[in-house]
Formats: sequence, structure tokens, C-alpha cells
Amino acid sequence: MPFNQSSLPPTTKPLVSVGDLAWDVLAKPDTSLLPGGDTTGRMELSPGGSAANLAVWARRLGYPSTFVGKIGTGHFGALAQAGLEDEGVLAEVIRTPLHPTGVILALIDQRGQRAMLTGQGADWELLPEELPREVLLGAGHVHLTAWSLFRDPPRRAALAAAKLAEEAGATLSLDPGSFQMIQQAGRENFLSWISEVPFDIFFPNADEARAMSGESTSEAALAWLRGHYPKALIVLKMDEDGALLEGPQTPRTHIQASQDTLVDATGAGDAFGGVFLAHYLEHGDPVKAAKIAAQVGGWVVSRFGARPPVDEALKLRLAPLLSQPSPEVGA
Repeated sequence: MPFNQSSLPPTTKPLVSVGDLAWDVLAKPDTSLLPGGDTTGRMELSPGGSAANLAVWARRLGYPSTFVGKIGTGHFGALAQAGLEDEGVLAEVIRTPLHPTGVILALIDQRGQRAMLTGQGADWELLPEELPREVLLGAGHVHLTAWSLFRDPPRRAALAAAKLAEEAGATLSLDPGSFQMIQQAGRENFLSWISEVPFDIFFPNADEARAMSGESTSEAALAWLRGHYPKALIVLKMDEDGALLEGPQTPRTHIQASQDTLVDATGAGDAFGGVFLAHYLEHGDPVKAAKIAAQVGGWVVSRFGARPPVDEALKLRLAPLLSQPSPEVGA
């Protein structure tokens, strides 16, 4: 159940997140990994996938959320789907016996930063004809991650989902996913793919913004993004430096980061995006949405995994922010 009681009417069109549902193998060695060597460390298996994580965090803040993606027919796929449903997320999944449910290895260093090795499982095989059209046509907002664009399939499916959402009048958001994958795909190729997505909200982190823009600073990258996507609200995530916002109706605003100690950065950006969208779609206040999202992102990095269980510490942290009034959408 959501920890924040939303005031949304039951007829609210849901946020639909399209993309990856996978399992995270989290590994944080106690010492350096040496070729042929052995060491101890902390390891966990936990549900993940950027698109699925975002849907979970939006639902935790009280916003109706649906996940659309592809999983294997095995036991791990069933558990991944059950994990979403336990969170109150509607799981519109396509199940296939041809590919296993995706697995992501997250190697976490002593500072808490992670490097990801993404297995190409069922989530990479989504086809346009498998999309649940009525679900997408009934969405109020559709979120895509660039993990659905780096290869085809699932690129055509992701672009088709965006097209359906646009036709139905839904708003769109995009997370560019990975600076390294942008570099490997080629900057111009990546920019051509996302040119087909008329997104309203864009969630790059600092590395991704620099990879896209070719600029060396976050401020210059934000200016480049605003110049190339003038109709979009840019929400630039900068880790311990907080976030920068700027959009057609939003002057450039810096949001401070929380003061949490970094333990594991896995999924913090997804949590930020889900919480931001949940509050922004309900209230239309991007600055307050980013402040709440920054606090949740900080809480996530101070724990292990992308979806740590909500505790009293998080509820107490957010209570003052959530109790502050926001202007309603259209006000």
C-alpha cells in the first residue's frame, strides 16, 4: 500500500511505465576483486529494472501505476510480477518461454557507486504487436527508459508505445538510461532515436547529459538540452550536487541533495523519477516534486537495493514536505 495518501479521484488515468522488469544481483566486495582471487562481501538478489522501479516508487507515493514489459515464463518471472503486484502496481506483462527474465549484475564499490552488467533477457524482446493498446490509450502519462531504445527489439515497441500515448493525449517522459550505452550506440544515433519521442519531461543524470550534449559541465549541458528540447521540462540529476530544473514554465532552479551517506546508488535515479512524477502529475509543482524526490533518492542510496522497504524514517522525513500545500494542476 502507498505510504502517502493521495487525494486523486478514482478515475485518474494511470502512469504507465514501459520497459524492463529484471532481477538485480547486488554485489559489494569487502576488498578489491583480483583475477583468480577470492574475497568476501555483501550480495543480495532483489527485484529491479529501471521502468519497473519507477512504477513502484510512483505507486508508493500514492499514484496509480501500471508496468508494461516482457518476462520469462519461469519461476523468476512469476516472482518479479508478484513483486510489482504486492506494491499495488498493475502488471501488464507479456510472458515468453523463449527468453529468461532479465538479470542485472550491479558491482558496488566501497564508495557506493555501482557499475552495471545488463543481461539481455526477455525485456529486450518486446515487440510492437505485443503492446497492450488499450492500456496505453488509457494512460495519463507514459514513461520510457532508453534501455528500450538502445537495440531493436525493443526499440520499435517503445516508439510505438510513445506514439499511442501521444495519440491519446497522454504526456511522456524519458530517462536516457546509461552514458556508456549512449557512447557505445553513438551520440548521433541516440539523438535520432529520441527525436521520435515528443517527451514532456526528461530525466538525465549529469553523465548522460554530458554524453548527449558534448558539454563538460552540468550547467552547459542543461542549456544545450533546453535549446534542443524547448518544450520539455528538464530534470537533471546530479547525485550529491542535487538537481537542476528548467522548463518552459519553470525557471532554472537548483534543488539541494540530502545529506545521506552513500551505501549503494542502485535505483536511486528510478526512485527520484517515480516520486517526482507521482507528485508532479498530481499537483503540477515541479520544484516541490523535485525536493521530495531528492529526499527519497538520498534515502535509497543510504540503503541496499533499488526498492528497500519503506520505513518510519522515510515517512518522518517526508511528512513536512508532503504536508505543505501545492498549487493544483491548472491553477
